[in-house]
Amino acid sequence: MRHALSGHDFGTVFRLAREQAGISYQRIAAECGIKPERVGALARGRGRVESYEKIAVIADALRIPGSMVGLALRPWETSTDPAVPRRGVLQAVGAVGLAASLPDVLSPTGPRRIGAGTITHLRERTARLRRLDDVLGGGDTYRVYSAEYQATKAILRTGTYNDAVLRELLALLAEQAQQAGWAAFDGGREREAAALYRESRSTAEEAGAGDLARNALAFLAYQAGPTDARGAATIAAHSCEAITEQTPATVRALLWERYAWALAVAGDAAGTEEALHTAGSALEADDAEDPQPDWSAWVGRAELDIMAGRCWTELRRPLRAVPLLIRGLSGFDDAHARDKALYLTWLAEAYATAGEVEEAVAVAVRAVELADGVASVRPRRRIEHVVTRLALDHGSVPAVAELIEQTA
Repeated sequence: MRHALSGHDFGTVFRLAREQAGISYQRIAAECGIKPERVGALARGRGRVESYEKIAVIADALRIPGSMVGLALRPWETSTDPAVPRRGVLQAVGAVGLAASLPDVLSPTGPRRIGAGTITHLRERTARLRRLDDVLGGGDTYRVYSAEYQATKAILRTGTYNDAVLRELLALLAEQAQQAGWAAFDGGREREAAALYRESRSTAEEAGAGDLARNALAFLAYQAGPTDARGAATIAAHSCEAITEQTPATVRALLWERYAWALAVAGDAAGTEEALHTAGSALEADDAEDPQPDWSAWVGRAELDIMAGRCWTELRRPLRAVPLLIRGLSGFDDAHARDKALYLTWLAEAYATAGEVEEAVAVAVRAVELADGVASVRPRRRIEHVVTRLALDHGSVPAVAELIEQTA
């Protein structure tokens, strides 16, 4: 492979990618901007890639370091800036996704000594990449997060390290599995998501990272809710059972609010209210001002308002839900299109439950506008739910008829 790269023999590169990593020529063609028949011809030894512009495109698509193909360092090799423009992010998603399928083909030979500095670098990178979820859907981010997860697996497999570093690597792997699982869930890959959550739990337990293990349970409960409400509530309850005084405030709040959601889906209003109160108490505790894990640091009062509003909407208590959702949504700008669209659907449903049909339609229309082009199945599914309910209950209202036509 290295000899082929240094000689710009991309036909051999493509052939080895298919033989050793199972990557189809069609996928290579799509990622590299080459016609599939051209990729096949190159792999059969017919022709060469001579243009340095095309070589650079292929190197970026496969995440081949510039030094391996006679180029300068590629921008993705040196950039640490999380503020990547949307167009660049989408291009990077596709490139990293293809590179993730080549776990060993381009890896350096020989064991690599892993120390605390490597762990710090990997954690910082994971934290930067997590910010992509603020503005992109799981359809865009899944391959990025999956690639990071597989890369850390490769380090565990090929590196050398002491026991303390091993525990840190395992905890990081559990964290990355949850991020990849969330993106899979958001992108409609429920089976992959559940598998990643289960892997995360077992890995976190091996690492002695109890908080991450409990969060994996909470993720599993959240995903199971629509099809097994009682089972999901039981799983979520288990995630809260082992909370201790050492559990960070935002982690406590996150676990309790997800338990509240599971209880709301199961129709337990009293339990929901108690769990929401406990989540709120965690955010008001003295240790809430202490440094929090990056994977839970996003949990704050606005998030809890949104979750509480969702819970009361689910329990058909719109007088409680509407003020909480309005207050929580006040902090979301349109850059957070997926989340804002998603949360607006609960506000629309709460208005519909209260009999405010025109207001429900207006909010639903705004959700439709925001969800357009977002690579997430969740807003679309929620919009379908709200439109279906409005059509059944208020189909004769002109505004509802217009909404039905708009979303058909």
